Amino acid sequence: MDMLAEIFAMQRELNRYTFEQNELGIDYDEIPGSHALQNAWIRNYALAMSQEIAELVDSTNWKWWRRKVDLFDAQNLQVELVDILHFWVSACQVMGLSAADVHRMYTQKNAVNRKRQDEGYLVKDEADNRGIG
Repeated sequence: MDMLAEIFAMQRELNRYTFEQNELGIDYDEIPGSHALQNAWIRNYALAMSQEIAELVDSTNWKWWRRKVDLFDAQNLQVELVDILHFWVSACQVMGLSAADVHRMYTQKNAVNRKRQDEGYLVKDEADNRGIG
């Protein structure tokens, strides 16, 4: 099994377990079929990612006015990045994306971004994103 697909499978099982353990009254696998649930859970996962990003930033010495010893915590930075991945994969699943979908779309978006760089990226044209999917 490819590594990204394995991560997606592990996250799906963790989310199913978490929903059950916390008695959320929602079948995790039914979320992609409901726009209302997708809206709520995309928001939940976006908030969770925002918090993890804040924790990521707090693990760096970002306060230039602080005269403390270096606060860079490489091990915790790595853990926070993986925490972000947990919620990011969950958000992808809420939108019905598989690991293969993400790989395909990433490849397409990467080509768009490369083209933008080649052309100087002077104007943002959302139309070039329309073919991604």
